[in-house]
Amino acid sequence: MTDHDQISRRTAVTAVAATAALLPLAGAPAAFAATAQEAREPGQLFLHGVASGDPLPDGILLWTRVTPAPSAVPGSGRGPATEVGWEVAADRDFSTVVARGSTTATAAADHTVKADVRGLRPATRYFYRFTAHGAHSPVGRTRTAPAHDAAAGHVRFGVVSCANWESGYFSPYRHLAARADLDAVLHLGDYLYEYKSGAYPDFPHVVRPHSPAHELLTLADYRTRHGVHKTDPDALALHAAHPVIAMWDDHEFADNAWSGGAVNHTPETEGSWSARMAAAKQAYFEWMPVRPSTAGTTYRRLRFGTLADLHLLDLRSFRDEQAKPGSGAVDDPGRTLTGRAQLDWLKAGLERSDTAWRLVGTSVMISQVAFGAVPAHLLGPLAGILGLPQEGLAVNTDQWDGYTDDRRELLGHLSDRSIGNTVFLTGDIHMAWANDVPLRAATYPATAPVATEFVVTSVTSDNVDDILHVAPQTVSLAGAAAIRAANRHVKWLDMDSHGYGVLDVTAERTQMDYFAVSDKTDPQATSRLLRSYRTRSGTQRVERSGTPVR
Repeated sequence: MTDHDQISRRTAVTAVAATAALLPLAGAPAAFAATAQEAREPGQLFLHGVASGDPLPDGILLWTRVTPAPSAVPGSGRGPATEVGWEVAADRDFSTVVARGSTTATAAADHTVKADVRGLRPATRYFYRFTAHGAHSPVGRTRTAPAHDAAAGHVRFGVVSCANWESGYFSPYRHLAARADLDAVLHLGDYLYEYKSGAYPDFPHVVRPHSPAHELLTLADYRTRHGVHKTDPDALALHAAHPVIAMWDDHEFADNAWSGGAVNHTPETEGSWSARMAAAKQAYFEWMPVRPSTAGTTYRRLRFGTLADLHLLDLRSFRDEQAKPGSGAVDDPGRTLTGRAQLDWLKAGLERSDTAWRLVGTSVMISQVAFGAVPAHLLGPLAGILGLPQEGLAVNTDQWDGYTDDRRELLGHLSDRSIGNTVFLTGDIHMAWANDVPLRAATYPATAPVATEFVVTSVTSDNVDDILHVAPQTVSLAGAAAIRAANRHVKWLDMDSHGYGVLDVTAERTQMDYFAVSDKTDPQATSRLLRSYRTRSGTQRVERSGTPVR
């Protein structure tokens, strides 16, 4: 079986300050031999916390980073090899240790380590910690998945995406960390952003500057910024509280990344795209609690008893370059978003799934969002004559709207094979949506939907009111109304809030509760429920729920 089939306060603030003080050393040469005088104090060895991810019925992936010397900051290539022990226990006091082992942290992996622990009990909460030089790391809490044949009453996930350091504080992470009812947290991409400081948002609106200050290009750059994110107190709390199931989108690499480049990559001045992407991927796999697939991507599959299969996609490594908006090239069957191998893998997995629900983590929205739609019997001929998209004028060709042949094949597969209860879980767009996913949006609702989609808003990344610098729920209301009028399968849209989702899956329904934080620029922001939407088993339709999950 492949990895595809089997399958990321006070002390924390001190850690932020300590790491920030060391960041100027990040560009130092790799060749280094640490002296005995540079050994770390016990409290400084685990500045980047602990994490777990990719839960299996019998196992969990554990992660940490050690800082064995003051100069061994992320991206420096410095510091001695260090033996790191790990323990998993049934209790927080570690009186009942159920598994232990050791590994070695080296500069070659930026002193990050992972332990893929097996032999654990299904659907069980565990505690874990690491040890180096006689000092213990913070204690993490994690949970294994239900047994493959277990009929669990429900599984529940926190859901987040798009966390831009310069745009604000990661309060949604803090609120999810405080919950004791989650099986895992699903991170749908844009865990960090590659921009230079002040590029997004611009300097008058930067809440806290990130490091390095320049745009990320090299392995050291990506490592450094990952290291900064792993000192955020809310990120530390989230990773220590729950296993995280992570996938990437574009900003782990560069804006609107595709297999051969990105919007903000200039080979003449920034070098090879393949080298940049390889560096970004290496840093990601070093710093995130993720099991890489055999193809070195993040597409993989996890199972949660008889309730749900979770299919996670990689929509950056294999895609063709984005088409120009309004271009008929979006319908070109020679262009792909997923790549042939990944699309076949997804179709086969959905068809053979025997769980109550099929959840698909897609980093960009699959639901059509288009304007200029005309009656279905005229749309095709007019599009052919004028060279326009067959499904109307797409708003964002970075989404599935820009690769309509892949979407038609996938949705047609769901329809032809009568594959029901498929729910797409999406980030990227910095807005919250609840959508039916019809086979043909132009004839919806006469054409029944074949799936549903829940889209979570950003943790901090700018959305409409931020970009326009206007009050929330003012200008955006007209935009949301226009989108819904032209796209009747869109049942709800919030263009201004920042926050997170909580997804609860039972045999009878899948429900997303959408939460918003009060102010992304306030590190102590509060949280409130915006709305709840659900899809009942067998319906392929979303409906509003008046009661959040309990």
